Amino acid sequence: MMKQQRLIVPLFAGLAVGLVACGEKVQEAEPQVYPVVTVAHRAVQTTDQYPATIRGRQDIEIYPQVSGKITQVAVVEGQHVRRGQTLFIIDQIPYQAALQTAIANVRAAEANAATARQTYEGKQQLFDEQVISEFELNTARNALLTAEAQQAQAEAQETNARNDLSYTVVTSPADGVVGTIPYRVGALVSSSSASPLTTVSDNSVMYVYFSLPENRMLSLIRKYGSVEQTLKEMPDVGLQLNDGTLYERPGRVESISGVIDTQTGAISFRAAFPNPTGLLHSGGAGNVLITERIDSALTIPQGATYELQDKVYAYRVVDGHAKSTSIIVTPLNKEKLYIVRSGLKAGEQIVSEGVGLLQDGAAITIQ
Repeated sequence: MMKQQRLIVPLFAGLAVGLVACGEKVQEAEPQVYPVVTVAHRAVQTTDQYPATIRGRQDIEIYPQVSGKITQVAVVEGQHVRRGQTLFIIDQIPYQAALQTAIANVRAAEANAATARQTYEGKQQLFDEQVISEFELNTARNALLTAEAQQAQAEAQETNARNDLSYTVVTSPADGVVGTIPYRVGALVSSSSASPLTTVSDNSVMYVYFSLPENRMLSLIRKYGSVEQTLKEMPDVGLQLNDGTLYERPGRVESISGVIDTQTGAISFRAAFPNPTGLLHSGGAGNVLITERIDSALTIPQGATYELQDKVYAYRVVDGHAKSTSIIVTPLNKEKLYIVRSGLKAGEQIVSEGVGLLQDGAAITIQ
């Protein structure tokens, strides 16, 4: 048994030596051949997409100004209306009666004021003749002033009654398209109703709202010089509709919010799009497309990079070895390229294929 044990130990020792030798042969293997690409400047055009919501230039909620039952609905949902066109009529009978009462009160007040005026004029003549005292004259004057005040009050009530009667005819405050109509004939409505009678949307021009990250906004302002200059010189923007199609007419950015959202770090923009055919509807959604031409951009193939923990890396070729380098990039639309924002310089060489098999510091041969 002792002899068998002595024979086994050298055998394992020999295997270990063989394994080490094999390992040394792997380390001494020739460098692998990899294709490379030289980082260079080129002119590119980028198109970025930003989620957007579509609103009419005016979305006016129509509320009644008086209470009563609806006696007529003069429009239908989706109808185009003009400013001043009748939308609804509210029961007019009680308001017509109130107006008649107000008119009668005005007439009575006018008669009282006329009588008080005649009395005052007569007292004035008697006072001039020293028939009555100054106290009686002042009493007549005060009675006239009271009658005139009552007349003015009655006339104001008549004006209110006329206005209330006119409010029973609900008209459109602007040209636009009628929205949902939740109330029908016979429904009781008032100025405190939970829902508006309808909404009139001016859809001739549509406002499209979207947000840009703060750094994107800052780059635009640096490029054009100021917010005002950005609004003047920024190129037209496109609109991708919810079905994926491109809206046929371009839009213009008209306003930039002066406040950055502290929760999202973004700032709100508003673009205006003409809508002569009525294809765009208030409440719709889509994507704003901002196209930018960069005359000198560093570009590399996307296949020459790899990601690790949400960061993008590329392998620079340094003295025959692959050097892993963290880079900041922006995808170039419709092309399998990245625009390099930082991490690489023009003229540097990077491995263009097979980066997933490389290790940092590995010796390579350039193809």
